[in-house]
Amino acid sequence: MDFATLKKLKPSEFTEAADRYQSVSAMADQAKDNVEKQIGARLQAGLRGEAVTAALGELRALAKNFHYTQVECGLAATSLNALAAALTVAKSRLDGALADAAAAKFTVGPDGSVTYPPAGEEKEGKLPPGGTVFGHAKGKPSGAPIDPAGDANDLAAALERQAANIHPNPNFGAAVEIANRIAQAVADATEADAMWAPKLHKLKADDDLVVSHRDWTDTQADTGDVRSGAKEYLEGIKGPPKGGDPKANADWWKGLSPDEQSAYMSLNAAQLGAMDGLPSAVRDEANRVVLAETRAEYQLRLNSIPPEPQKYVPSGKDYPAVAVSSAWRDWNAKYGKEREHLVKYLDAMRAIQDRFDATGKEGLPPAYLLGFGTEGGGRAIVANGNPDTADHTAVFVPGTFTSIAKTETYVGHMARLWQMSHAVALPGQEVSTITWIGYDAPQSIAPEAMDQDFADEAAPHLNRFVAGLEASQGGDAASHTTVIGHSYGTTVVGAASEQGNLRTDEIIAVASPGMLVGHADDLDADKGHVWSQTASTLKDQVPLGGKLAGHGGDTSLTPWVEWLPFGYAWSSNVPSDEDFGANIMATNAKDHGDYWRKGSLSIENQALVVAGRYDEVRRD
Repeated sequence: MDFATLKKLKPSEFTEAADRYQSVSAMADQAKDNVEKQIGARLQAGLRGEAVTAALGELRALAKNFHYTQVECGLAATSLNALAAALTVAKSRLDGALADAAAAKFTVGPDGSVTYPPAGEEKEGKLPPGGTVFGHAKGKPSGAPIDPAGDANDLAAALERQAANIHPNPNFGAAVEIANRIAQAVADATEADAMWAPKLHKLKADDDLVVSHRDWTDTQADTGDVRSGAKEYLEGIKGPPKGGDPKANADWWKGLSPDEQSAYMSLNAAQLGAMDGLPSAVRDEANRVVLAETRAEYQLRLNSIPPEPQKYVPSGKDYPAVAVSSAWRDWNAKYGKEREHLVKYLDAMRAIQDRFDATGKEGLPPAYLLGFGTEGGGRAIVANGNPDTADHTAVFVPGTFTSIAKTETYVGHMARLWQMSHAVALPGQEVSTITWIGYDAPQSIAPEAMDQDFADEAAPHLNRFVAGLEASQGGDAASHTTVIGHSYGTTVVGAASEQGNLRTDEIIAVASPGMLVGHADDLDADKGHVWSQTASTLKDQVPLGGKLAGHGGDTSLTPWVEWLPFGYAWSSNVPSDEDFGANIMATNAKDHGDYWRKGSLSIENQALVVAGRYDEVRRD
């Protein structure tokens, strides 16, 4: 970048280019949604056969291409906007310096030098002569043509100021000041150009039509590269509020311009995807980027692990005939745990993608990924239907042994509950059912599931999530909300009620070991809107186990039980106890995990509560 180039530069051309890239990104996003949520959905809803399966495979590959295009063009748009912002500042500084030079009747040369006329006190009938000066940027040498790459020369700058004070021509100091401003503007523009040129060049995709795992990991690297370059640009945008308050998050997002929202989406997808209160479509878009990049990274890591050697080999003895090979022992010590971890998470990510791909199948609506992460036991929050527009919303909190590895099971539970709730809802009413794997659950019956600490740590996250739904929906009256806990998940729901204000209309406790309170009225749902569903003790022993663990609440009806064995168990209320005060729903569950069997009485009763049709619930 030189003086002449900066003088002619129009930064608006870069913002116009950014707008075009953003338009392409938006079109790719819309095309992806059309392929997934309309064309593919309708195809699955009405047709079957090998040709349909093949067509769906091609459509999914096309959707992946559109998704990649959306992300890369979004990065390009943000990069160009950041470059334009830097160049706009530099150009503004240059224009200001040139205007001041013209006002002072100085001449600016094509090399950025400044020529000033004679002025001052006459000596021997002559004014002190004019001259030409060259500027220097901060930390750059003076007395030479503009050299943005020059070394710092603070001594020269000090001498220059001293010379201006004693120079007989008063125009000298003003000319030096203007020349320095010109040099600084050129230096700033040069620095921006040098930084962004390679970054923009790296955003160029390869020339095939296949979006590979390597392409997605490159996107992850590109994002980090652009984020580091756009630091000053992002600092000019109001950042998200601290503290995680969902209402504040929602207000912050609404206050950003479309370009600012695009910049945050391009560079901070993981942050946006985890922010309660943002629109579900925004969180879905952000989390799908994180999912695609994480899945690619994990798959490449798995691919790099050498093949597993044969575990058992002949021992060379009569007994035992086989033995574990040393090669397998070495391989397992080096790669076994990592491979297990990668396979577990890849299976979970495949289950999430399978739910996306199932849109339209058996009437299922589009899915929204409201949370995803690999921290702790993993996070996966998947909604059937858009919660922001739903008349009825259900949030499912699973219990002990929950981790991202259970994604397929729990997403399946809520897919079936959506189908049943949709079937029983009044005409025209929309339903959304959500799987909330949003906490680190106990991973053993004893001692972990007997510990209340897991519920206490999970409770604030559940409260923020449900409050975030309310904020994105438009207020507490926008959607009829049901929180469903299963097993230890009901303990989490109870802890959320104890710790804060769980923003829900209904609470359903399924096979609850206790909710840390003694009565339904102690929970954050209006009187008569707490429901319990539990199979007989022969089929499901968890409620009794919860009493022994102390997760229930005290009752005042049996003071004499201290004389009985396990006295606390008998005086501790859990939701399936009549004294707890919940509405006891009938169930035909065969065991602890059978409450979401397709077509079962158990899931039908839950659906009737979700849809607000209480009078039709069959009770015990």
